[in-house]
This record gives sequence, C-alpha cells and structure tokens, in this order.
Amino acid sequence: MARGLDPLSGLPVYRQIADDLRARITSGGLRPGERVPSENRLMEDYGAARQTVRQALAMLKAEGLVYAERGRGAFVRGRPPVRRLGFDRFARRHRKEGKAAYLAEMEDRQPSVQVLYVGPDVASPEVAERLRLEPGTKVLRRFRRYFDADQPMEIATSYVPWSLAEGTAMVEENPGPGGIYARMEELGRNLGRFTEDVQARMPTPEEARALALPTGTPVLHLVRVAFDTEDRPLEVCDTIMAADRYVLNYELPAY
Repeated sequence: MARGLDPLSGLPVYRQIADDLRARITSGGLRPGERVPSENRLMEDYGAARQTVRQALAMLKAEGLVYAERGRGAFVRGRPPVRRLGFDRFARRHRKEGKAAYLAEMEDRQPSVQVLYVGPDVASPEVAERLRLEPGTKVLRRFRRYFDADQPMEIATSYVPWSLAEGTAMVEENPGPGGIYARMEELGRNLGRFTEDVQARMPTPEEARALALPTGTPVLHLVRVAFDTEDRPLEVCDTIMAADRYVLNYELPAY
C-alpha cells in the first residue's frame, strides 16, 4: 500500500479523517459551535502526521463545515443556511405588512441591517445599461450590510434613478415600512417582475473581511433588476452573499 493511504479504505489518510469528521458533523455527533477534536488528538487517533491532519481540516473549512479560531482550534459552523425563496420574497403582501424582503425571509432568525451609505452617485456603464440610462447619470446609491444575529450574511448596493428617488423617503437611511419598493409603489410604480443573474466566485479581500468569511469560502454574486408593470427598470441591486449561509430556491413555471 502506498505511503499516506489508509490500509482499509485505500483513501489518502487526510481524506479518511475528513470523511469521518464530516459524517460526525452531518449526523449531529458534533453539534454547531462544538469544538472539533484537536490536531494532537486526531494525530493520535489516526496515527497521522500534523500536516495530514491539517489537510483534512482544510477540506472541511473549504466546505464551510468548520471554522478556525486562532489559539483555540476548529469549531463546527453554526446555524443552517437561510433558505432564500425566490418565488416569495418580493410578494406584495410582505410590503403591505411593512416588511422588506430580507426581513420577510428571516422571520425565524435575528435579522438586522447596517446602512453604510445612502446618497447620490453616478451610474457606471453597467448600472446605466441595466437602468436604461446614459452612463454618468445621477442615481441614488444605497449600500448596506445584512446580519443574522452577529453574523454578516450579505452586502448589497442598490441603484435607483435619481429622478425617481429625489424628494422621497428612499433617500433617507430608513426608507420606512416595506423598504424602497413600498415607496416606489406609493408613487404609482407598481412592481411587475424581477430578473436575477447569479454567479459563484471567490471573494475579494474586502468582501471576505466584510462578511467574515473563512479562508476558501466562495460568495454568490447576485445582480437583480426590478421592473414596473410597464417594464421600466426601477432599481439595480448588486449583492454579495456568503455562499455557505444561503440556499437559493426558485420556483419555475413549466408552460
């Protein structure tokens, strides 16, 4: 048997360690927040070198199952991912109840929003194209970070034509019950449809810091455009989501 292979399974030893720990986590043998056995314990249990154990833990970190705290060890990641229901989160009934989309989908959790910037900006070529404006046109930019308890979940930047937002509560830090979509509908711009482009990628250093991402954790880059019932674009929302904290769910017609 080649060196570094488990004689029973034939797998590299680090894979066997990772598989065993993964099974313990998914079965509930290791619970969220519980410390994973130490490197020394795993070395002893598997007769493995420290580097082999670290390879196994690195696999689990990359999968988002564990996270490391300097000087304390590795721990099982906490709460299950948020199930983001694409078919329901923008339903008008939520706005009538005074709930913005994020608060509607986080009812059983501890949501909060940190507003980082609200004010005028100029439309980039990409934003301008999506909003059907000339590049450089004045827009409202709203930049926020969203949390579940103390865990950052996503960062989002919305762009709204200034001609639509000016003089409304959309330019305020708190736009009021139901968020900016409720304010748009009060102006008679009833929402008709949304488009979303979703791409998985690795985060930039700034995104990783903002979302407190463990090393190796990807993000979902989602760009949404909101249209009114006359098919005029009202908003572009550029969102970076921690990929290990969400499940995206879409209901699609079959006709």
